[in-house]
Amino acid sequence: MRVSLKTENHRKIEMIDLWQEIFSTIRRNKLRTFLTGFAVAWGIFMLIVLLGAGNGLIHAFEESSSERAMNSIKIYPGTTTKSYDGLKEGRFIRLDNKDLNATSEHFPDHVIKAGGIVWQGSVNLSFGSEYVSLDFGGVFPNYTEVEAVKIIEGRFINEVDIKERRKVAVIHKKTAEILFGKARVEPVGQTVNAGSVTYRIVGIYDDKGDSGDRDAYIPFTTLQTIYNKGDKLSNIVMTTKGLESVEQNEAFETRYRKVIAANHRFDPADKSALWIWNRFTQYLQQQKGMGILRTAIWVIGIFTLLSGIVGVSNIMLITVKERSREFGIRKALGAKPFSILRLIIVESVTITTIFGYVGMVAGIGATEWMNNVFGKQTMDTGMWTTTVFLDPTVDLRIAVQATLTLIIAGTLAGLFPARKAARIRPIEALRAD
Repeated sequence: MRVSLKTENHRKIEMIDLWQEIFSTIRRNKLRTFLTGFAVAWGIFMLIVLLGAGNGLIHAFEESSSERAMNSIKIYPGTTTKSYDGLKEGRFIRLDNKDLNATSEHFPDHVIKAGGIVWQGSVNLSFGSEYVSLDFGGVFPNYTEVEAVKIIEGRFINEVDIKERRKVAVIHKKTAEILFGKARVEPVGQTVNAGSVTYRIVGIYDDKGDSGDRDAYIPFTTLQTIYNKGDKLSNIVMTTKGLESVEQNEAFETRYRKVIAANHRFDPADKSALWIWNRFTQYLQQQKGMGILRTAIWVIGIFTLLSGIVGVSNIMLITVKERSREFGIRKALGAKPFSILRLIIVESVTITTIFGYVGMVAGIGATEWMNNVFGKQTMDTGMWTTTVFLDPTVDLRIAVQATLTLIIAGTLAGLFPARKAARIRPIEALRAD
């Protein structure tokens, strides 16, 4: 029992001596230790900040993507730039109901639902003495799946509205506040006037600013009839299935161009005559870009970390060289190589751990600051508002794992100098200057 107690006390004394030596060495080399530690702290700090900034961009993209159907394609009319079939260039292509029907009929294996959109600008909508000037969008029932339109009261346009050309409207919540705020009545079910035409409000929507708060939606067949649009459409939107790659989507677009080109007699290769916005293809390209961004951030961060690790290794090598005589005397007095090995490694780990932790805390603090200041940045493109920066924070587990990795690397960085110190021969060390 006494032997065991003595052994335990001896170990405690050894550990106390070890830490006293380490901190004594650090105090003697304050500037060198600070510069080395700063490199370590800066490495972990920059890694966390870069990851946070990258996450801010990635989260913004993911939120924007989740608000819309990624398997959607929008078709816009354009102007021909090539003469074709006896017709001159410079013709404006006008989409119509024939194109809408052809979209579903020619591609039943790939088109889930196709709908037409037609716009009427500068409509004065009034209720009592209140009025607002807005744009009417004639839309199809699953428009809410394609665009970031969220119904918060009532319902959206349905198939019966389309078929019967009903005079019903869905308005933005801000429009509802302007028209019905003073009257303090529930908007849904109320009737509003647009010139000589009366519409019944069936729903209120919120689109986070993406479509503009001055748009109201009515059945596209109703708008075509009331505003003398004939069978003309502003654009066509469809949701698709079975198109899982860029190649498949490009093949579909080529076939689609041929169908519409046959309807309007333009060259199928004339891409200016018909504009196709494929969200899935765009999504795949953005995903590839996000992957490159993630890789670039990690590469830059890791190289920044490595600079700190190299700094730790260098200071340990210099320390070993400066203390060669001391290590030689230790060995001459009976010190084992392991004790010298342990001294250098623990010193290396101590510097790495302390400054690595400082860098981690500073990095997390910086990402929290970014989140508070820039946590929900949006950009107005002129047509819609999109989120460009969202939640630039880093998972605490990743920050801790990066710091632990740095500590392990710091241990390895001190291993080579430690082995060199342990191999010092007493006679050679005593001869050293």
